[in-house]
Amino acid sequence: MTPRLDAIGVVTSDMAASLAFYRRLGLDLPAEADTAPHAEIALPGGIRVLWDTEETVRSFDPGWTRPSGGERVGLAFRCDSPAEVDSVYAELVAAGHRGRLEPWDAVWGQRYAIVLDPDGCGVQLFADAT
Repeated sequence: MTPRLDAIGVVTSDMAASLAFYRRLGLDLPAEADTAPHAEIALPGGIRVLWDTEETVRSFDPGWTRPSGGERVGLAFRCDSPAEVDSVYAELVAAGHRGRLEPWDAVWGQRYAIVLDPDGCGVQLFADAT
């Protein structure tokens, strides 16, 4: 059997804050997950996104430490239009999340922006240019 990608994991220092951020991006996460040590959601197509608290990760990997110096994996959310990239970015920043790169027209033909989730991971917002 060939391994297949099934899930993308996010390790968070604050489950409620992380899930609130991703709810703003349209993920339908139940409120009771805010106090859980693990949460997950299946996306269309079957891939899952998993959240674990730092404490949960340390429970099975006692030597785990929080990464520093930038993330290795990022999540990217497709928006319906360049205007939606701008409005979602503005909404997230207005809600107190840190913007890394304000919306711009990328040379590869997309409107692009990067906002940081509560753990400092870059989340990309993009749409095809019209």
